[in-house]
Amino acid sequence: MLSQKTRYTIRALQHLADRYKQGPVRLDEVATTQNIPRKFLTVILSELVREGIVISHRGRSGGYELALPPVDIRYGDIIRITRGSLALVPCASRNAHETCANCLPEADCRLRGLMLLLRDEMATMLDRMSLADPIVPEPPFVGEPEA
Repeated sequence: MLSQKTRYTIRALQHLADRYKQGPVRLDEVATTQNIPRKFLTVILSELVREGIVISHRGRSGGYELALPPVDIRYGDIIRITRGSLALVPCASRNAHETCANCLPEADCRLRGLMLLLRDEMATMLDRMSLADPIVPEPPFVGEPEA
């Protein structure tokens, strides 16, 4: 699952992408519109400034804006920046590999094989999609709840 920080980061960047080339967007606007705690958003945006994805403007007419065009900001990169990996388990990570605790040897673990396939498919999709791609919200799921 995506961490809350990653979800907030994606929503904040989507908000800034919607206002690309319209000038700086105030922190309070992003926080209120995207329902992100202001203090947490400040930390997130500071990290994105350090990563070169967001530009910060000070002063009365200050705020934040994307440093890159939305088409150049890929969802896979956003997740890697905030989460460190796209893998669902540590042994399937390409960049932050760790042996799983209480598991089989990696050569014998079919779950690891499955997670590697899933990670690669997910990476392909997320690295193809950018903040410029239109994503339409779907209505809430009303089927049976997940177990």
